Amino acid sequence: MYNFLKGIIVGIGGIAPGLSGSVLLVILGLYQKTINAIGTIFKDFKKNVAFLFPLFLGFGVGVIIFSKIVDFLLINYEMYTRFAFLGLVLGTIPLFYKEVKKEGFNKKYYIVMLISAFAGLGLFYFNKDLFPVITEPNLIQSILLGVAVAGSSIIPGVDSAVILSSLGLYELYVSSLANFNLSVLIPAGIGLAVGALVISFLVSKLLSKYYTVTFSIIFGLFLSIIPNVLNSSCVLGFNINSIISLLILIIGFGFSYFLGDVKTNIAKVKALIEKYKKIKSKNNVKEPNV
Repeated sequence: MYNFLKGIIVGIGGIAPGLSGSVLLVILGLYQKTINAIGTIFKDFKKNVAFLFPLFLGFGVGVIIFSKIVDFLLINYEMYTRFAFLGLVLGTIPLFYKEVKKEGFNKKYYIVMLISAFAGLGLFYFNKDLFPVITEPNLIQSILLGVAVAGSSIIPGVDSAVILSSLGLYELYVSSLANFNLSVLIPAGIGLAVGALVISFLVSKLLSKYYTVTFSIIFGLFLSIIPNVLNSSCVLGFNINSIISLLILIIGFGFSYFLGDVKTNIAKVKALIEKYKKIKSKNNVKEPNV
């Protein structure tokens, strides 16, 4: 049940632009274990399935429930919603940067990040017409949707929704889940299963042998896809909608940043509360009469 509830949280991250499901796995302390379980599923099949089944079941529930909410918000409050997602994306940067620097980092990896970021911008931002929006997919496109979801969900810090938007697949992803379109979901599920097995195995090998360079490349790609969170509906001006959008962005950033190191931040909050109680208690002590 505990992993099922964690899976629901990860599922919400898998559908909402800005809340990376893989980053939420890192926050919840499940990322490495999940990657290893998927990549080596047949080595200890019973144990791995016992761990993955409740997690994936929760993920599915979170995706299905939240897809309807996201679909509604994007249709009715697109500007507010996209600025909220942008804040959530920006708030994950500090945690992901810590992951990059965790093992043997030096200045040369900044060059790797820059090259990766510029390559990502060239692919996903400056060539937006390269991947037109797909609304009526064929079988191959539906399978590729599943593979894209698998890859973007497994790689830490890479947001599924932003990658899918860049590939012209996000609207199809959300609408298919919201309307339970089996003609898209069944082949996408096949692509998801195959993609998850292959990509988990590759990522596990890369991280074990080339941890810092792999994370540096991923971090650069992550930075390159941030501009794609906003679109032509998100133009700021001197009006109330722009003020509300910026406030929502700040709230989204704060929420995401807090989740980025939730244990440490909760400890800090508790320490502040205890400090406040001590000061209040000290001030309430009456001086004895002489």
